[in-house]
Amino acid sequence: MRFLTGGESHGPELTGILEGLPAGIELDIDKINHELARRQAGYGRNLRMQIEHDQVQIRGGFIYGKTTGAPLVMAIRNKDYENWEEKWKERTLDKLNIPRPGHADLAGMQKYRLDDARIILERASARETAMRVAIGAVCKQLLALAGVNIYSYVVQIGSVKTEPVAEMFEEAFNISEASQLRCPVPETAEKMQAAIDLAKENGDTIGGVIQVVAESVPVGLGSHVHWDRRLDGRIGGAMLSIPAMKGMEIGDAYSNVERTGSNVHDEIHIVDGKISRKRNRAGGIEGGISNGEPIVVKVYMKPIPTVTLGMPSIELSTMKEKKAEYQRSDTCAVPSATVVCEAMLAWVLADAYMEKFGGDSVQEVLR
Repeated sequence: MRFLTGGESHGPELTGILEGLPAGIELDIDKINHELARRQAGYGRNLRMQIEHDQVQIRGGFIYGKTTGAPLVMAIRNKDYENWEEKWKERTLDKLNIPRPGHADLAGMQKYRLDDARIILERASARETAMRVAIGAVCKQLLALAGVNIYSYVVQIGSVKTEPVAEMFEEAFNISEASQLRCPVPETAEKMQAAIDLAKENGDTIGGVIQVVAESVPVGLGSHVHWDRRLDGRIGGAMLSIPAMKGMEIGDAYSNVERTGSNVHDEIHIVDGKISRKRNRAGGIEGGISNGEPIVVKVYMKPIPTVTLGMPSIELSTMKEKKAEYQRSDTCAVPSATVVCEAMLAWVLADAYMEKFGGDSVQEVLR
């Protein structure tokens, strides 16, 4: 399987092409739109989320309510384009030649030899992740046919943290979904909200940590035989491709470095005639292969680099030091980014599923 997305943040629409889906999947469009609505929610978002009401349109590869085996073509309209259309056509938008630290602005302008950061930021914007969520929602529906479910939680905002979820994933997810912070511990969620409020009051931004879990994943996804087939490597690449994600761990990777090997590796036992493990510090992957335990991923999101205070930079046209101009941005996007992390994990697992159980129709895959 593979996918591509296209479109700019303030262009007419976002587009996506998902290739490799088997024929016969009865896609629920409402479920895709529900995922898009989840991405737009979450404490700390900016006013643009009050403009956009994302709805997917399927334009190919879907007939009579089922996938056809052809590439699935999707689009999401940008409602804010109505406020930008004339400016684009008349070229009346001011050039942005003071690159913002932490963004793709300067590196992108230098790479493509441009004198306007707007051309870079329009595509580098996290708005692109709306289409990734739509693609992930399709992948979730494929995985659900095989009994795989994906959950996510916010486990840290700034210095405020809670313990990662170790069991009863669905119950914790339901608690999280009732919270604007998407945190499974209500008392901690209140402290997280206060941390976001303080950052906003100070004209600053704040990051955090997201936990994503896939439950009921079978043994055997991925492979040890080549570097690019290892499941943990594929998950790592997918997560770190999300804007602002700067770290990722499988299982207890970061804390495991402080333990000895006998306290890290998950012992193998026989319980009621079945292979069993009493813990899951490997996060469900050994040797690049899923081992039947839940796949547990933590993703580390940096603070959004656009701060209202304006950070020191330079004006490229004069090569003089100036503060970067503020562009509309979130104070904290961690709660909404959980949905994007779910989508990318769903994509990797769906791709690995089709690699192992591939077929041209969904009936063939499930058989």
